[in-house]
Amino acid sequence: MELLANLATGFSIALSPFTLMLAVLGCFLGTIIGALPGLGPSNGVAILIPLTFTMGLDATSALVLMTSVYYGAMYGGRISSILLNIPGDEPALMTTLDGYPMAKAGRAGDALVLSGVASFVGAFLATVGLMLLAPMLARVAFLFGPAEYFALYLLAFATLGGIASNNQAKAAIASCIGLGIAMIGVDNNSGMPRLTGGNMHLFDGIDFLVAIVGLFAVAEVFFFIESHGKNTSIGVKLDKVTVPVKDIVESGWTMVRSSAVGFVAGVLPGAGASLGSFLAYMSEKSIAGEKGGFGTGVPKGVAAPEAGNNAAAGGALVPMLTLGVPGSGTTAVLLALLMTLNITPGPTLFTERADVVWGLIASLLIANVVLLLMNVPMVKIFVKILQVPAWVLLPGVTMISFVGIYSLSGSYFDLLLMVGFGVLGYVLRKLDVPTVPIILGILLGGHMEDALRRAMVLSDGDWTYLFSSGIAVSLWVVAVLGFVAPMFLRGVLTKPQRITD
Repeated sequence: MELLANLATGFSIALSPFTLMLAVLGCFLGTIIGALPGLGPSNGVAILIPLTFTMGLDATSALVLMTSVYYGAMYGGRISSILLNIPGDEPALMTTLDGYPMAKAGRAGDALVLSGVASFVGAFLATVGLMLLAPMLARVAFLFGPAEYFALYLLAFATLGGIASNNQAKAAIASCIGLGIAMIGVDNNSGMPRLTGGNMHLFDGIDFLVAIVGLFAVAEVFFFIESHGKNTSIGVKLDKVTVPVKDIVESGWTMVRSSAVGFVAGVLPGAGASLGSFLAYMSEKSIAGEKGGFGTGVPKGVAAPEAGNNAAAGGALVPMLTLGVPGSGTTAVLLALLMTLNITPGPTLFTERADVVWGLIASLLIANVVLLLMNVPMVKIFVKILQVPAWVLLPGVTMISFVGIYSLSGSYFDLLLMVGFGVLGYVLRKLDVPTVPIILGILLGGHMEDALRRAMVLSDGDWTYLFSSGIAVSLWVVAVLGFVAPMFLRGVLTKPQRITD
């Protein structure tokens, strides 16, 4: 009964005309961003975060808009995967294996509609899972003390980006850079400035939104200029769009199973949609066997990864809302948005700001329906987005970034700092160093330091206190395994890419 009452409260918020308009706008913009090769949900959310401050949105409205963009980008990533054989983002990689062959066989419309339905099933079931699982996990989180939280933050650093990164050493270096940036400013305990170089602008530390927009949005502009300066063209033309009812029915259980696999992968900190998509595809391929024809353009090969990666996107919201630890790169950006709005994710969020949580959950349920209704009849419009010339796209991205950050702080120094982070992000991407751990370090570095200090105060400096509970020890073990495992699993995880050769 409590669940239904909370959900009713959420829908009373989500169904207000303004909130509903934001959800539709976010779905539309997110689908466009997802359709553009290389941008993806992380960059899309980072690019549009300044828009929330320019519009003067409150916490609930801003979160509804950005999560709708998040879900929309996950939907949109399939469009370029199917038509161009170029993943819109990393989680959409697996969709190319059967989506592009279906398109080349003259079934591009069927593949797009089927992938849209699979995305809906995965995202809808994940939102239901978020609704059921998050409150239970929030109650468990009350058992966490400073030692457990320190181990939890360590787990986030050890796992986030581990599977996506080509080199664990580079991921560790990126985390250290983020932690170093988090230390800039006046120390809360001693009152002494740290790493400021005497610059008064740095005494308050570095605003993580400036870092995020620089590392993602501005760096993406530099990278896009280098890599996509010329207009793209559609690899496979889209003619007629029909609803493949037979394929949808036959792929029904595939969507359900893949959604379950993707949701579990999303809940695990650091796994995210890429692993969810991969596991969903490989599990369905193993069920079908050699006669399943996976990799040749079968409908189930399109449905499985799309349901898996969209379910993982919803699952990644669970640890972010209940523990304050992002489950993916995009949720790390969303975490920064929440903290900027003076909302601290964690177990108390469900009691202190229930309106935000349940308004978000209800909005996600509505956004899934909106995305399904939007992506089937309007798919030809989104396909046209792939032909947007760079000279139109790049100025728009740059303008949103600069205007949004300046409207937030009113400081020219932040604009210069944002450009500096953009250059840093560009250089790091050229060196194949992941930027998500840097963002995580900036976001969680201060909290991790506070947890360590509290643990040392409570234990009178005894470092073994960090291993004083079963929860803490378990988190330490998982953190070590999460850091080491990708070194052995990376060869397996990259095998599917060879299928497209």
